[in-house]
Amino acid sequence: MRLRRRGDAGFTLVELLVAVAILGVITVPLANVVIGMLRNTGDTADRLALSHDAQISAAYFGADAAATGVRDYSLPPTPGAPVPYLPSVQLNAAFDAGGQVCGTPTTPVAAVRLLSDDYDTSASPPAARVSVVGYYLTTTGTVRELHRIKCVGSSPPVDLVVAHYVDPASVAVTCSSTCGATTPPQQITLSFTSVKGTVAAYPVTLVGQRRQS
Repeated sequence: MRLRRRGDAGFTLVELLVAVAILGVITVPLANVVIGMLRNTGDTADRLALSHDAQISAAYFGADAAATGVRDYSLPPTPGAPVPYLPSVQLNAAFDAGGQVCGTPTTPVAAVRLLSDDYDTSASPPAARVSVVGYYLTTTGTVRELHRIKCVGSSPPVDLVVAHYVDPASVAVTCSSTCGATTPPQQITLSFTSVKGTVAAYPVTLVGQRRQS
């Protein structure tokens, strides 16, 4: 008895419909998984970006706060006594606050400016001068950025972005004692919140401990 072979003409309509139905059942959950993975990847990238900004800004602010303190060399020295300080922490400060210029009239008002002693070692003997570091917000496109601007003597200012996606309403500066007092506070804190994408608000607290006494 001779067996008849089935032809290779293709799928039947019933087979095609079954394949399409199975494909639909598989594709929907698979697409949800892929979309979820992409969303999680984006959220992770956003969190990493905010965390990176927090680390960078903390490193700069900690060093700036540690050096805070300008001595008043205009007074005659008192034997055995340290040279007194001038007010060295300025809040909501313009580019020329207290006669210390850092930036231009277009530079935004700084949330805080930290002043410290510096010396021009190219002179003999080294000449005393003031270092000014300001932290201010500006807008680039739709992003609010926290800038750090530093000026030393007559050198051009160095201005860089230390944090992005900052909520301007969240910026606050506190001190362990009166910020603008003649004796600089031992601890200075700059806090703000960053918001990016769909991730939860990222609070950042920059704490600096002054090393001078």
